[in-house]
Amino acid sequence: MLIPRQKTPDLEVATISHSKFNLATDNAERFTLLTFYRGLHCPICANYLKELERLTPEFAERGVKTIAISSDGLERAQKMAEKIGASNLRMGYGLSLSLAKDWGLFISTSRGKTSIGIEEPKLFSEPGVFLIRPDQTLFYASVQSMPFVRPVFKEMLPALDFVMANDYPARGEYTGPV
Repeated sequence: MLIPRQKTPDLEVATISHSKFNLATDNAERFTLLTFYRGLHCPICANYLKELERLTPEFAERGVKTIAISSDGLERAQKMAEKIGASNLRMGYGLSLSLAKDWGLFISTSRGKTSIGIEEPKLFSEPGVFLIRPDQTLFYASVQSMPFVRPVFKEMLPALDFVMANDYPARGEYTGPV
């Protein structure tokens, strides 16, 4: 289990239009926003990532770098990037499912073709959103077992403003007896 204020697992993936992504060397001023998505087969993911693409410049103004990552291969990742019009948002691909599990992501099995007629992979990870500090410690985590009801990126922007203005700490770090 990932614990706030503690180091996250290492993360390195290929990207479509940028150099290889390595969390340890990403050098975000304040945070790296990792958005793990289900893959090309997911229409909810496409809409979600369109919003992140649109807001990526506003995250950048706050010292936050963004990346969307899936276990899809290059071809499917390129199709998703085209579908969402990715120009600001880095698109990572080829996430191993064992690494997805290290990040606490749920793994699902294929149910065939989705509502948009695209075949689900045999196995794929469910969504997760993480804010990681430059020292690779966890600040924020939201993991879903379903594609529905994800954190709203537009609401994250004023929350980040509050966090930065008040030096608000990561919460949920206690691991002792209760």
